[in-house]
Amino acid sequence: MNTMIKKFRLASPGLVAGTALAATLAVAALPASMVALPTPAYAQSAGTLDDAVAALRGISTMKASFTQTDRKGQTVSGTMTLKRPGKIRFEYEKGVPLLLVSNGKSFTLIDYEVNQVQRWPIGNSPLGALLDPNRDVKRYGKLVPSAAGVLSVEVRDPKKPEFGVITLIFTRKASAPGGWQLTNWVALDAQNNRTTVRLSNHRYGVAVSDSTFTYKDPRRTTRRPG
Repeated sequence: MNTMIKKFRLASPGLVAGTALAATLAVAALPASMVALPTPAYAQSAGTLDDAVAALRGISTMKASFTQTDRKGQTVSGTMTLKRPGKIRFEYEKGVPLLLVSNGKSFTLIDYEVNQVQRWPIGNSPLGALLDPNRDVKRYGKLVPSAAGVLSVEVRDPKKPEFGVITLIFTRKASAPGGWQLTNWVALDAQNNRTTVRLSNHRYGVAVSDSTFTYKDPRRTTRRPG
């Protein structure tokens, strides 16, 4: 079986994605989510923390393809769906029996192969920076030197190192909310496990039902009649 799937199962709350995805996405049981793409030369980006917040807050709904890579180069792909405030879904490619969903209050990682469900608060995850930019990006974020036209923001809570670090990377794009498009992120957990998530095929303002952020609980099919 894909070693990344095994890693997801062994991950502990407080990481991810992590997601994203996902889930790694850097969040609790999520893949420690994301590494910035290397750039040949670094300079202070013209972007600001306010630009990053505007770019995230400007997303009402979004769908995108994602590719998630761990530090050993193991890669999985899928589709990410985002709906503000606080909702996100990482649906993995066929053959990966995992689903990561946030309902606005908590993240849930469902493993359909072993009928297991893990849940943790959004606030315990670096992905909170993606879902709640006002709280996390402005309070805990700092700009990272980047190439021209790139805006990188590192978000961490120094009082809660067990929640890990997430670096959000944006590139200039006039048609994206706020003029900056989120292209990838890097999540690093307290054990230095790193996951990179790259986004493509962004679609903004699409119709997304709240039912998208629900899931079928595999445990119900294995319980004995009460």
